[in-house]
Amino acid sequence: MKVAIYTLGCKVNQYESQAMERELQARGHTVAPFGQEADACIINTCSVTAVSDQKSRQIVHRVRREHPEAVVAVCGCWSQTHAAEARALGADVLTGTGDRMGFLSLLERAVRERTPERGGPLEAVDPPFERRHFEWLPAGGLEGRTRALLKVEDGCSNFCSYCIIPYARGPVRSLPMGEAAIQALGLKNQGYQEIVLTGIEISSWGRDLHEGTTLIDLLEAVSAAVPGVRLRLGSLEPRTITEEFCQRAALLPDLCPQFHLSLQSGCDATLKRMRRRYDTARYLRSVELLRGAFRHPAITTDLIAGFPGETEEEFQETLAFIRKCAFARMHIFPYSERPGTPAAEMEQLPKGLRGERARAAADVAAAMRRSYLEECVGRTEEVLFEQPAGEEGLFLGHAPNYAEVLVKGENLRNKIRPVRVTRTDGEVLFGELEE
Repeated sequence: MKVAIYTLGCKVNQYESQAMERELQARGHTVAPFGQEADACIINTCSVTAVSDQKSRQIVHRVRREHPEAVVAVCGCWSQTHAAEARALGADVLTGTGDRMGFLSLLERAVRERTPERGGPLEAVDPPFERRHFEWLPAGGLEGRTRALLKVEDGCSNFCSYCIIPYARGPVRSLPMGEAAIQALGLKNQGYQEIVLTGIEISSWGRDLHEGTTLIDLLEAVSAAVPGVRLRLGSLEPRTITEEFCQRAALLPDLCPQFHLSLQSGCDATLKRMRRRYDTARYLRSVELLRGAFRHPAITTDLIAGFPGETEEEFQETLAFIRKCAFARMHIFPYSERPGTPAAEMEQLPKGLRGERARAAADVAAAMRRSYLEECVGRTEEVLFEQPAGEEGLFLGHAPNYAEVLVKGENLRNKIRPVRVTRTDGEVLFGELEE
């Protein structure tokens, strides 16, 4: 059969969609670009915000309308937590965030048995809190990519007051270290130049294995398995960053110096309402440790603006704190209620005010980003090139700090070349290839 896949959300969803693509091809099926005619359409959904929910609903409705003869198969966080809505929108196959291989078997069955008279979806939405084992999925995926995702962890047990994801993903489950090293080597043998270790909460990696191993042990094992391949980490809980972590990480020759430390607020009172497990002093200590261990690291973060109960004074504390941290890049979101979470029961700020605060924080973030990129000018960076960039003669790549770099050149895809950075426009770097 011919299958099209549409993916919403995070890198974990991207990884899982790529794994489904590989498995479909292994089963003899064809993966078509989304929007083309297909026997089935898979929609891998997201539910991290209300906007994510809306996008998930919209794409299911669109596919149902534009491809009435196709089997519509829905999986992911939104269908895990909003199965009734997915069912009402006409999903033919309905699962959540577990058992992707079983989901594909249901999809095959739905295509075989497709008849107008068949009522209701083929459904297998399991209870996420009963999951105890990491689901193995084939690594690698979409042709033409230079950077591979390697999912090493699933689930989260933090239960921040605003977050629906623990209810969608269940408890922490880890890919064993030896298996992670084997999968990384397989990706190297496929020609990937960079591997991103990703998961729902990778800082919790190893907790369920009860072997005394932590994320830095995993990182060292993967690094030893794939010498010469760049490694990049997904989002980290700030307390992961300790002196020992930095000392050991700094010895890894291929670790990219880009660290995404989830912040959410720069005000201690707000962090307490969010049920975050650190305060601003501990967060700042993590930033200082990274800057002491790595040359000009890019420290990036997430921020929620307009959290319930946030006063103007507390918001100003947050703005002052993010300036102190001098982030290289920020993802900023206005607070979004997630029904079923404790924060949804708190007194809410007007949505307009949340948006205003998000825009004010974004202005500060843009200035910090420009400042960080300006500090890159004059440096030489080893850039992994990915694709031509629209404009005549330009090629796009990423530096180890994940800054986008444009140079004049051709036939550079999947090559790592030294580039002297000559200027920035505040969004990307421009440079010249060095011999």
